[in-house]
Amino acid sequence: QVQLVESGGGLVQPGGSLRLSCAASGSIYSINGMGWYRQAPGKERELVAAITSDVNTNYADSVKGRFLISRDNAKNTVYLQMNSLKPEDTAVYYCNADLTSYSGGYRSRQRYWGQGTQVTVSS
Repeated sequence: QVQLVESGGGLVQPGGSLRLSCAASGSIYSINGMGWYRQAPGKERELVAAITSDVNTNYADSVKGRFLISRDNAKNTVYLQMNSLKPEDTAVYYCNADLTSYSGGYRSRQRYWGQGTQVTVSS
């Protein structure tokens, strides 16, 4: 079993900062890419930022220069530092991991999702 557990969401004023964390646990053989998605009410889920195993990063245009994604491979954890937050950043943020797990002597590669954490930017 593999789990992704997110933390760090909350309410922040415009211009403020938050740091999200997502820790993967369970029968993990290796983690390839990790990323953060978000979904605002009435909108589709969208990619916010992603990071590969060799630390290549990709950001949505709307967050470039404000958000920073990083990972700690020893802890199987990915972070999202969010600065200069805007009301339009309000959404549920989901962690995603492309990883290989093992069970019963077999390896299996698939994507996993966290449960989501609410980020609200409001004065």
